[in-house]
Amino acid sequence: MSDIILPREKLDAISAKHADLEARLAATADATSIVALSKEIAALGPLVQAIAAERRVVADLAATREMLADAATDAGMRAMAEEELAMLEAEHERLVQVIRLGLLPRDSADDRSVILEVRAGTGGDEASLFAGNLFRMYQRYAELKGWKVEVLSANEGAMGGFKEIIAEIHGEGVFARLKFESGVHRVQRVPETEAQGRIHTSAATVAVLPLAEEVDVSINEADLRMETMRSQGAGGQHVNKTESAIRITHIPSGLAVLVQEERSQHKNRARAMDILRTRLFDMERQRLAKARAAARKDQIGSGDRSERIRTYSFPQGRVTDHRINLTLYKIEAILEGSGLEELIEALITEHQARLLAGEEA
Repeated sequence: MSDIILPREKLDAISAKHADLEARLAATADATSIVALSKEIAALGPLVQAIAAERRVVADLAATREMLADAATDAGMRAMAEEELAMLEAEHERLVQVIRLGLLPRDSADDRSVILEVRAGTGGDEASLFAGNLFRMYQRYAELKGWKVEVLSANEGAMGGFKEIIAEIHGEGVFARLKFESGVHRVQRVPETEAQGRIHTSAATVAVLPLAEEVDVSINEADLRMETMRSQGAGGQHVNKTESAIRITHIPSGLAVLVQEERSQHKNRARAMDILRTRLFDMERQRLAKARAAARKDQIGSGDRSERIRTYSFPQGRVTDHRINLTLYKIEAILEGSGLEELIEALITEHQARLLAGEEA
């Protein structure tokens, strides 16, 4: 049996809270309360189930050990009990780990939808093409997860791809799955425009920001400078005749957002405010995260957009995540979205291991 002592009083309190939430849900008819209570119950459910299962295993372990300690137990029963004991001890180890992970402090933004920003970095046209590859990778991954992707702003590259593309991804727990994707992504490949067949290195930056709500960030309208202009790019005659594009500048921070995807100036303004609010919310989260991480500089997911996190090498067919020294030889599957889950799971597992190690330190 695991030699880690679980906080029994805390586990009892969690189980009691779960039971109380279920009782309150059964007694209410208010739609808002039903949604809120259902979310809390669902969040606690897996941990409460693991706590109940661990208690049953502890009881079974005690009964099995008692049988083995009884001199009257015959050889056949003793052999069966020893086999059962090994199985129960392994199950107990597993459940203790599940409970410990369930007790780790959760990022309050994990359940949120996100704003995804992908920008071409060094490498000219090839960087724009790679930014397009990355955006399609996340788009495909989102489709496989059943999430909804909505493009807010896009600036296409001269040869294809994107100089910059910003999108909202809506769904359950999007930030929890994508938050470790922020940083510099590097690609090594022979560009289609390269006649000599030489391998070029290009880069793109990815930012994954938890979608902010109005209650998260208070914005004073007096701090905003609004500008309207004609949209640029594809879209027919409309883009040249109507000042539907909106640029909003937040004067205190210097942040500026330009949105021109919609024909409606009102819709573009709403989208620009969503992006601005989310960037301000992220700035505050990063400030707090840096303060907390001052003594733990090896923390995965620091959110540093300048950190090179991953290399995609086409000649070798590999993708390497430099933060956890993981290399997978399945570049096509990863860029198609289906193979991205393995990378994400490895990053989450490493992050949890570091949190557990910090608890034990």
